[in-house]
Amino acid sequence: MDNSKIKRYTVTAALPYTNGPVHIGHLAGVYLPADTYVRFLRANNRDVKFICGSDENGVPITLKAKREGVSPQEVVDKYHKIIGDSFRDFGVSFDIYHRTSSQMHHQTASDFFETLYNKGVFTEEVTEQYYDEKAQTFLADRYITGTCPKCGSESAYGDQCENCGSTLNATDLINPKSTLSGEPPVRKETKNWFLPLEKYEDQLRTYIESHKEWKPNVYGQCQSWLNAGLQPRAMTRDLDWGVKVPLKDAAGKVLYVWFDAPIGYISATRELFEYARLDVWNPKSEEYYINQKEVQKGNWEDYWKDDSTKLVHFIGKDNIVFHCIIFPAMLMAHGGYTLADNVPANEFLNLEGQKISTSKNWAVWLNEYLVEFKDKQDVLRYVLTATAPETKDNDFTWKDFQARNNNELVAVFGNFVNRVVVLTHKYFGGKVPMLMNVTPEDQLVIDELAAAPAKISASIEQYRFREALMEVMNVARIGNKYLAETEPWKVIKTDEDRVRTILNISLQIVASLEILIEPFLPFTADKLMKMLSYGGHQWEDAGKMNLLVRGHQLNEPVLLFEKIEDSEVQAQIDKLNKSKDDNIKANTVAAPAKENIDFEQFSAMDIRVATIIAAEKVEKTKKLLKLTLDTGIDQRTVVSGIAEYFKPEDIIGKQVSVLVNLAPREIKGVVSQGMILMSENADGELSFVSPMENHNNGSVIR
Repeated sequence: MDNSKIKRYTVTAALPYTNGPVHIGHLAGVYLPADTYVRFLRANNRDVKFICGSDENGVPITLKAKREGVSPQEVVDKYHKIIGDSFRDFGVSFDIYHRTSSQMHHQTASDFFETLYNKGVFTEEVTEQYYDEKAQTFLADRYITGTCPKCGSESAYGDQCENCGSTLNATDLINPKSTLSGEPPVRKETKNWFLPLEKYEDQLRTYIESHKEWKPNVYGQCQSWLNAGLQPRAMTRDLDWGVKVPLKDAAGKVLYVWFDAPIGYISATRELFEYARLDVWNPKSEEYYINQKEVQKGNWEDYWKDDSTKLVHFIGKDNIVFHCIIFPAMLMAHGGYTLADNVPANEFLNLEGQKISTSKNWAVWLNEYLVEFKDKQDVLRYVLTATAPETKDNDFTWKDFQARNNNELVAVFGNFVNRVVVLTHKYFGGKVPMLMNVTPEDQLVIDELAAAPAKISASIEQYRFREALMEVMNVARIGNKYLAETEPWKVIKTDEDRVRTILNISLQIVASLEILIEPFLPFTADKLMKMLSYGGHQWEDAGKMNLLVRGHQLNEPVLLFEKIEDSEVQAQIDKLNKSKDDNIKANTVAAPAKENIDFEQFSAMDIRVATIIAAEKVEKTKKLLKLTLDTGIDQRTVVSGIAEYFKPEDIIGKQVSVLVNLAPREIKGVVSQGMILMSENADGELSFVSPMENHNNGSVIR
């Protein structure tokens, strides 16, 4: 979008599920880049509204409630406050943090659905949906797990495979089972309302192809969806928790969470403009907080229905299809709404070499960090931005956290600022000295400082926040190098005027750093502003040589950062290891036996000894191997999700057990004719179920 045509910005951050606290993966993927972008826009005096809130209608909330033996409302009330308080204490500067259980949201989502219904957008379809006979309830997508038909992962959900990112229908799963009872569900007829995505395919293709500047992972996933052909998707579900479907013949049904959740951005914006509250929790309902001190000027529709508004969605890569295909289709069907100009989705952040797992407590929780590392918000903000998974999955380690703090924030940024302010107090009573004669060497530094803001701006506007932060740190490095080369502590003995120039230039660098670092490290910028005893400058002032005038009195120096000791980091590593040990202990007890089957059911399974005669990885997958087996009765191909545990060359010649009469199934373009039997321990590690001694291929396992 041409910047000259932009009058205002609407920036949204993905609504976190209120089934647990926020962890560092959420921060690195969504909330920190969004906050950095918004703070940059504000520093440039842009009209921007930063929108977020709790997603309280998803199935993860009801699953959490069932596990804890409480009501869904109790779950969302608890975590909405934990998440909201954590965001605020961490400095994430939402204009409003809303919640989808609010009256405003229910009304907005219902009205949106009714508009589409009255326009005849939906199709009514009676379909067979999964039903848990033991629990006597229809199963929402997240209540069903099974094997992904695309990649073979055995832990896919009914709506999405988190291993390969594919969006699914529950009926696509292989060997589905209910998470409520553990039983295979049955199919039962029910009526729901579908959004015919295929009717919007041409519009969506035109929209997506007009944004070739999007990140490759976003653009590529959208093209993949479109090329595969869009299918109708149910926008209602058989549930008792969520936004009720506003139709007379829809008792017991709620809006699909991915229909109502993105509308939460709209309802939050409406709430922002229709009410004025201080930046505190609403004492009556605790529905939301608003980071405003007065009634908003303008109209909420300006931020959603005006062509001069730039809409940007910050999300993780697992939400791309919902924000780039389904939500735009909904807006197109409704009419009158602005479509997103960009959706800069990040990849995933791992922790100590492993995927973050909330169920296994393998995570760094924001609310706990804020207590255990008091007043060190900016250290985590810095590390997560410097290692952000912008183009590929990345890894957070506590040792790297310590190293970046000690070697970069303390030794580079903090050291430069401290030396400049201390020397100014020592030699000139804390007053900004006069700029005297500027040497060619001085001018080079002045020119480098002047050029820095434009570089940083360009990176931020292209959503390259790691690059932008590196450029800010380069300004501090320029200052450190300048001090080291000019050595004012030596020159003061012979040429006081020269020292005046050196410290004036150095102080101007410090003043610019306060402006440039604020979008990334707001708490540090605030400390700097107080130390320099100045403020109120805009981004356009950065790089100038007159930010601190001659004679301006500085406050006493304070350390911006402090070293993090080995013991502090080891405590966090020990904490993670304890979580791992506790999880292993919790899973050492074997899973309960399934219900009895009769002998005829067992006899129907034809399990044979076979030998692996060839093995290779399946292209574009992480977990799948394509195996060629000699079963004694034929040679056949079986696709198995074991690539993380076995190299193809290591298992050729291995005898295995295989279910040979499993119906063939196409997985990632390969027809799989059977299933290898594996055992799985508490860590999820796999082993072959093999005969102790070699048997002839085709030997029957009884």
